[in-house]
Amino acid sequence: MQTMKFTLLLLFFALFSSAKALAQSTATDSVSLALNDYIDAFYYGDTAKIHRSVDPAAYKYGYYRPRNSNSFEGSQMTFRGMIEYAAGVLRKGKNPNVEKFPRKTEVYEVLDKTACGKVTAWWGTDYILLAKLNGGWKITHVLWQSPAKQ
Repeated sequence: MQTMKFTLLLLFFALFSSAKALAQSTATDSVSLALNDYIDAFYYGDTAKIHRSVDPAAYKYGYYRPRNSNSFEGSQMTFRGMIEYAAGVLRKGKNPNVEKFPRKTEVYEVLDKTACGKVTAWWGTDYILLAKLNGGWKITHVLWQSPAKQ
């Protein structure tokens, strides 16, 4: 009888651990999807993916090097600016080199309501904060920098 109770207890903990790991994996996959939607929006001009992955109150700020300059300048982009940028990409048509552009997403941590990750793309490196809003993961803050000078 004692062995049976112990076995049931172990089974309960195994099922609980499996369910928790599955929930964490699903959340990580959802955050990763938001990061990939973000890149796709700017690579392919898909404004629907901005609406799906970015909160309208998102704050994006970055540092870039103007041509022939050694110093950085700062630039803010609003949600509306993201939509307009992506729409401009779509108007220009698919870049023939888009499949060769750098593309890397990393999910650093996922909690119940917040997550953080990193995106590496043609424009540089973005550090991204996300929040779980209305059951889905949305980008709320982006801090980026253009690639380091080679």
